[in-house]
Amino acid sequence: MSFPPCTEKEDDIQEHDQHTLSEQSSDVELSRRTFVKAAGIFGAGVAAGIPRIAAAAEEAHAAAATTPHTMDLTLKVNGTSQSLSLDTRTSLLDALREHLALTGSKKGCDHGQCGACTVLLNGRRVNSCLTLAVTADGADIITIEGLADGDNLHPVQASFLEHDGFQCGYCTPGQICSAVALLEEHKHGTLSAVSFEQRLSACSDRPSLNDQEIRERMSGNICRCGAYPNIVAAVRALVPDEGCGPSVSELEIKPSTSFGARS
Repeated sequence: MSFPPCTEKEDDIQEHDQHTLSEQSSDVELSRRTFVKAAGIFGAGVAAGIPRIAAAAEEAHAAAATTPHTMDLTLKVNGTSQSLSLDTRTSLLDALREHLALTGSKKGCDHGQCGACTVLLNGRRVNSCLTLAVTADGADIITIEGLADGDNLHPVQASFLEHDGFQCGYCTPGQICSAVALLEEHKHGTLSAVSFEQRLSACSDRPSLNDQEIRERMSGNICRCGAYPNIVAAVRALVPDEGCGPSVSELEIKPSTSFGARS
């Protein structure tokens, strides 16, 4: 089958159409190259920008973490109300020592293990290094400075002096505060871990406060000088004689290397 030859006009139209298709193809190719190039530039920009964004976020987080958040609170220390504005992360020990200049409570391990920072919070002994000051807002706090009545020492303080219950003296404020709370806890019938191994007093439902009880109840206070026997003797001297059964002064005093050592 054969076709008749094109006229001159038809040849012009065909040539024009081919030229138009060629231009359109070129435009499409240009667009693809432009797209790939733009995508590469965009990707490089994102890759370069992500670390900066991450760094900026980290800086903002660090700034927020170090920016102090203060809180107004009132600490009733040794009978006197003290208004303070403290960083919410401030420990009760730092509030007492650094802000109220009550340096009797000592910072030992700062991890609640040695008991040198012991104070009384609403009558209960606490490690002030582990207690946030904001949680003590409005509470009654007694430190070693608040135990004596003027020139008259607290009975526990006097007993420590009498029985030479200290050597270097660094742990002594915490030991004395702990001993004061110990006597109150026993008075109210609070049991210790060894109370269940002891026989009760013949005329009381409370365990006898013998040396073993004293060591257990004072086991949260460490004396690096090893003055434990004298400290136990100082506390034992303050235990009232219940008038029935063997007196604690008649019980055997067994040597120990720490409060927690059990005979």
